[in-house]
Amino acid sequence: MEFSNLHQVLRSLYDEMLPLSADMAAVAKGLAGLGALFYVALKVWQALSSAEPIDVFPLLRPFALGLCIMFFPTIVLGTLNGVLSPIVQGTHSILENQVLDLNVLQQQKDQLEREAMLRNPETAYLASDEEFDKKLDELGWTPTDLATISGMYIEREMYSIKKMIRDSFREFLEVLFQAAALVIDTIRTFFLIVLSILGPIAFAISVWDGFQSTLTQWFTRYISVYLWLPVSDLFSSMLSKIQSLILQKDIDSLSDPNFIPDSSSTVYIIFMIIGIIGYFTIPTVTGWIIQAGGAGNFVRNINQTSAKTGNIVGAGTGAVTGNIGGRLMK
Repeated sequence: MEFSNLHQVLRSLYDEMLPLSADMAAVAKGLAGLGALFYVALKVWQALSSAEPIDVFPLLRPFALGLCIMFFPTIVLGTLNGVLSPIVQGTHSILENQVLDLNVLQQQKDQLEREAMLRNPETAYLASDEEFDKKLDELGWTPTDLATISGMYIEREMYSIKKMIRDSFREFLEVLFQAAALVIDTIRTFFLIVLSILGPIAFAISVWDGFQSTLTQWFTRYISVYLWLPVSDLFSSMLSKIQSLILQKDIDSLSDPNFIPDSSSTVYIIFMIIGIIGYFTIPTVTGWIIQAGGAGNFVRNINQTSAKTGNIVGAGTGAVTGNIGGRLMK
């Protein structure tokens, strides 16, 4: 199963478990009703004891919360998801456009690299079987030619092994990159499901005098967690855009017939590592958009993990990253 299908499974899971919030409404209605009784009684008693007129408007708050609890999936979750879903769709379309451009540029670069290697007599036989056979036919059976043939086979085998190791490492990092995105999406879905199912309880508790902040905290946490996915798409779009700029620079260089390409994938590997680390800073970034509490320990732990990982890979990648910045500034 592809990673994109796994993300779709998580979205389907959220939609299927969303109606469970209605089951909590029965418990929440009882809790909210008891809270409304004490809340109204307290406000009326305070007004009577102070010989002041009763302010009716604040007394409507428990009844408004009761309506929200009774129709929680429609009024509350439906409204929030309806407002926030266009943000998710917009950022996802940006990501799809960037990834499409990146794939086109990568295919163009691979083709130009192959053509550049075929232009170079010293590397043509490594990239093409026809050139390899042609060069073998040009050689004879003298001891010198036999030594040359043996060297060609060794160089070709070393080139294949090097390419296989490089491609395997790239695939490994790609899996880690996709796994990091899947971890963030899975935790996001879990948080949203918990907030959605237990949302009526949070609304009922907020009816009680002294717990009014519970309602605000629930809204801020739900919106903050919901925004993890748009921020993740924007981060992936940024990485794709940077890689597109680097690929465009490489394509411009490969267009020169005298340019000899470097077959290493250092730049690509660097940005895979950056992406893996950067994914775990997404909860912090969404906390900058809307201030929310409750997930502080989780955010702090993943930030500490990211910092430790960054210290490990930073020593080996700092010089190459500086080279990347110089290439982009040219």
